[in-house]
Amino acid sequence: MAEFETDYLIIGAGAVGLAFADTLIDEDPACHITIVDKHARPGGHWNDAYSFVALHQPSATYGVNSMELCPDRVDEHGHNAGMYPLAKHAEILAYYSKLMSERLIPSGRVIYHPLTAYLGGEGKTHRCKGILSSEETTITIRRKLVDATWFQTSVPSTHKPAFDIALGARLAVPGDLPGLWNKADKLPDQYVILGAGKTAMDTAVWLLEAGVAPERIGWVRPRDSWMFNRKFLQPAYHRLEGLIEFQLGLVEEAAQSQSGDELFERLGARNLMLRIDPDVTPKMFHFAVISEGEVELLRRITNVYRQGRVTAIEPGRMHFGADSVELPQDTLFIDCTATAVPFAVREDRRPFFDGNRITLQLVQTPFVPYSAALAAFLEANFATDAERNALCPPAPLTDSTDTYPYAMMANLMSTAILAGNEKTNAFNARSRLHPTGPAIARLIAEKSPRLAPLAKVGETIKAQMPGAIALGMRARAIHEAT
Repeated sequence: MAEFETDYLIIGAGAVGLAFADTLIDEDPACHITIVDKHARPGGHWNDAYSFVALHQPSATYGVNSMELCPDRVDEHGHNAGMYPLAKHAEILAYYSKLMSERLIPSGRVIYHPLTAYLGGEGKTHRCKGILSSEETTITIRRKLVDATWFQTSVPSTHKPAFDIALGARLAVPGDLPGLWNKADKLPDQYVILGAGKTAMDTAVWLLEAGVAPERIGWVRPRDSWMFNRKFLQPAYHRLEGLIEFQLGLVEEAAQSQSGDELFERLGARNLMLRIDPDVTPKMFHFAVISEGEVELLRRITNVYRQGRVTAIEPGRMHFGADSVELPQDTLFIDCTATAVPFAVREDRRPFFDGNRITLQLVQTPFVPYSAALAAFLEANFATDAERNALCPPAPLTDSTDTYPYAMMANLMSTAILAGNEKTNAFNARSRLHPTGPAIARLIAEKSPRLAPLAKVGETIKAQMPGAIALGMRARAIHEAT
């Protein structure tokens, strides 16, 4: 059994673990890091994702602090036309491979073990095992274990369906669809998308853009969803005005609302939130970001099933408990029912910093890489867990329209906490992953008149905070009761 020592053992080489490692090697030049991951290459769950997946928010604030992800330009065609680019599957995997091979490993302070399972440990001694070799390794951790797997991200290709599948039923995951060209003589008469989240939306858009007629697509949507309008969430330096309008809208409407549903209706009226069916009140909100062009495409699919979750599929039929729907015999069911973050995990919040263990969670929802990078900064620049944890209370990952105001309130409070500390405020001003910090710092340096409306944002937030907090506290009670 091999043995070696390291300062930090990071479990997971996905977006979370790599954002933490990237910032830590800059903030603590003396530290040594070991990263173990079950995948064969860096990128975490992106390795398992479908090939046509893309980020749903602009790439400007995704990845790691030290490397840009996409060129700083505007897309000129497609449903993202006029907005800044969304990195695609291949680009994301190439980005993380480049980070590992050209920055982390060459630093001489990072060791990476792919195809390696973390087995556990106590105190300073931990064990790992090569998945293919079966060789075990004992690692002595001089400082801390860093758990970058808290999110337990699930994607269709690794998800086990929760419904029965009869013999002969055609079931696919989104990643199977680009290979249909190889089965041109066996194409289905009907496609049925199972699931209502962003993966299902991506799949529906892909089918439509691939030429499948809308009437040949069915869509099981037990709950509809609200989505952020992407045009207001563009990179801050280029589109600061949109971000200001979005932030003002959130606090102004929150202060005037008595419930999450009322808040979303108000935001929808201001076009800050989008929904697919204007005649249906969505009850789901998973922080998805979408363009108006995608919504226009999705509205072309009118064969929508709202009987609830599918309980079984068979050739020519799908079941919703005692109810069932008849379909063509060769219907292709596409499973998009995976939950990105399991519900049990959402409730398993703990302190980020706890002795010799760091659990990477969310500081602000849904900014995953930023939260991990900030945790690395706090680890390197503050002396005690009490100081660190006071700056990063874990943010809630809410699921519904009823509970979203709680997450919004938590983000507002986190922003105030971090802005009130000289060190974290300076970090945000230079962190590429922060949605506004570097842009505002750059505009200040340029003495840009575009900064003038920010004074209004501050005044409005201060004036509207009591109402926003009151709504947030009502939402928190609902979140904690479910």
